[in-house]
Amino acid sequence: MAPLGRGFAKYEGLGNDFLVIEATTEDAVSAEEAARLCDRHFGVGGDGVLLVLPPRDPAHTARMKVVNADGSIPEMCGNGLRCVALHVALEGRLPDGLLSFETDAGLRPAEVHRQGGHASVRVDMGVVRHLGARTVATPAGDVEVALGDAGNPHAILFGDFSPADVDRLGPLLATHEAFPGGTNVEFCRVTADAIDVVVWERGVGRTLACGTGACAVAVVACATGRWKDPARVPVRLPGGTLLVEPGTASGATWMTGPARRVFEGRWGA
Repeated sequence: MAPLGRGFAKYEGLGNDFLVIEATTEDAVSAEEAARLCDRHFGVGGDGVLLVLPPRDPAHTARMKVVNADGSIPEMCGNGLRCVALHVALEGRLPDGLLSFETDAGLRPAEVHRQGGHASVRVDMGVVRHLGARTVATPAGDVEVALGDAGNPHAILFGDFSPADVDRLGPLLATHEAFPGGTNVEFCRVTADAIDVVVWERGVGRTLACGTGACAVAVVACATGRWKDPARVPVRLPGGTLLVEPGTASGATWMTGPARRVFEGRWGA
């Protein structure tokens, strides 16, 4: 008897976990279906669904669409792109090297270096920008944030923050009227050897890692003088460390980190 349902592969990058699904159309998985799949008690569990689609331009490898755990659609996901790059390389039995992916934030090249079912993937995250500072009034008081754009929005706080601070301020800022489309929120502490970051991700909540968030933090930290070496910014997240290179000659920011295939499965009837 043939197996029931549709196939997926589970991947993770620094604990940011996703269900990777190959599809031919962007509506292959609905918002409601994605939310059910990502439920950690009644579904498979994940921070989001990554659809791998045919590229619009055949010169590129594939197109990626991201659906968050709540069914919302973000513009970009850096950790997700590393997972998609590894998936495409494994499924297509492609040699290590440079692939190119279409995303809602633009074209994103990725360098894949495999070791079995996991890989180190270096991704061109495009031009990441520091957009200045803003004071946001919240029920918890006024909050000073630095604004970053990594193809998606980021509100960045520097200082010492407790887990309770993250859980209180994260959702207040992520859904604040100052950010009509919502925003990701990064809580950062600069140390001698890295920037420690905890992310409250738009549409997901607290996550173990966020690639676009790491890039936005690195760019803003360099732009504001908090980090002195734009060629190399280690960003330490709860799930592990990403290496960000915001000072490249092309103006693009590159990010390097791991991706790992966890298991495969099927869902539905």
